[in-house]
Amino acid sequence: MRKRDLLTPIGITLGFIMIMLAIISNSGTEGVASFADIPAIFIVIGGLIASMLITFKMEQIKLTGTILKEAFHKNDMQLAGLINLFIRLSERARREGILALENELENVEEPFIKKGILLAVDGIEPEVITDILNAEITAMEDRHYKGRLLIEKAAEYAPAWGMIGTLIGLVLMLNTLSDPSTLGPSMAVALLTTLYGTVLANLVFTPMAAKLEAKTEEEVFTKQIIIEGIIGVQSGQNPRILEEKLSAFLPKDYKGKNEAEDAAGYVGESVNEA
Repeated sequence: MRKRDLLTPIGITLGFIMIMLAIISNSGTEGVASFADIPAIFIVIGGLIASMLITFKMEQIKLTGTILKEAFHKNDMQLAGLINLFIRLSERARREGILALENELENVEEPFIKKGILLAVDGIEPEVITDILNAEITAMEDRHYKGRLLIEKAAEYAPAWGMIGTLIGLVLMLNTLSDPSTLGPSMAVALLTTLYGTVLANLVFTPMAAKLEAKTEEEVFTKQIIIEGIIGVQSGQNPRILEEKLSAFLPKDYKGKNEAEDAAGYVGESVNEA
């Protein structure tokens, strides 16, 4: 079940608040205005957008909003409920035959589970089912990587454009040394562009890319459990043996929740689809 991930906006907001508090504690509220510089913003944001347009195709650029949105959502994965679902499927398959599982799929929303069970019902060999589902996982990882690459490149380009802005500011400052009134604005561009680029990279883009990578790993882990469950159901494993096998995937502190989870409440959804 998809839920909003409040930690991402909280973390970004907290980071900016800490920066603002540091400025205010040193120079008061009047000092905040000195950290807002329009030319520096133009250099960093404009340069970053230009670099992204050069690096990626328009089809990829259009997905930026969707990819960023994924960092603000999470999957409430009920692993114990997922295991209980396969135990129930195993019990019915042993009692009524593998073909009876088609009726069970009406209560399952996760396409990956449906696909695997249908392959099992069709009598496909376990090795072939595993290959097909692993190929789907590989394709998913590739899609997620390509989406995440936009954020990683933004994290790489932002500090670079900050340094470019610093060089521009220094050149402007050196060209106008004879006029003391221009030193302040030129120095502001030189320093603030580096600040903007570094903050964007380390507070926004890099953490988001890391979160998206972690979500991909989490989804791959869940789908590996699903594959093991499907193969166990198809092979007619004893439900208790299947339970022990799948429970090995759970963290120690999670295993105690296994009995409390209701399989009917499990709703699988893809994570971080871009």
